[in-house]
Amino acid sequence: MIWPDWSMGGDFLRIALHLVGALAAGGVIGLERSFHGRPAGFRTHALVALASSVLMAVPMFQEQWLPTEAQESFRTDPTRMAQGIMTGIGFLGAGVIFKDGLSVRGLTTAASIWITAAIGILIGIGFYGPAAFATMLTLLTLSLFRWIEDRLPSHYYAHHFVRFQRDQVLSEAELRAFLKGHGFAVAQMSYRAYDDEPNFEYRMVLRTSRQQNIPKLAAALRERTDVRAFRISPTGD
Repeated sequence: MIWPDWSMGGDFLRIALHLVGALAAGGVIGLERSFHGRPAGFRTHALVALASSVLMAVPMFQEQWLPTEAQESFRTDPTRMAQGIMTGIGFLGAGVIFKDGLSVRGLTTAASIWITAAIGILIGIGFYGPAAFATMLTLLTLSLFRWIEDRLPSHYYAHHFVRFQRDQVLSEAELRAFLKGHGFAVAQMSYRAYDDEPNFEYRMVLRTSRQQNIPKLAAALRERTDVRAFRISPTGD
């Protein structure tokens, strides 16, 4: 038995070091996710790395649990264990991805769970140098790259609807001109009327090059007395 068989000597200490290292690496990555309020944070990432390291200990230290005569008959393949871990992690990653209107959220957290599992595998086989370097690169990507991404030129999209009374409806040309004056281009325009209400709605996807235009548009719509209701739902991760 691996535990608490102290006859393993150095092997037990090596496995323990692998597990502690994986727990630390996963925890550090998870702290960044928790700081940004993601559902999969500190504990999730720590457990993913720890589990990956534990599973990799099975083929890496098979001489401790596989009888000698069996070892001569066949050898287990550590790469197949790694493939199985990464396949299983896909289900966990899918659990943190969800669609909110036009927004798909959780993709970055799912990717961080995936790389955390890979780092756990590296630590599980004793590759501490590459694992530490991968952890550093992961944290760099999640933090510094966020800062870079926020400053890159980009288009911002929002799902928008605006409701008028039927006798006060802006024409489509007037509405497009109004939105263009606030820095928006319009795509996927659709129309909606109600049988039991005297209302008419325009629904569309808006695009702008400045995120600050979104709250400015909301303020402008609030000031219009002909607007019965509106909604602006920005998309994003």
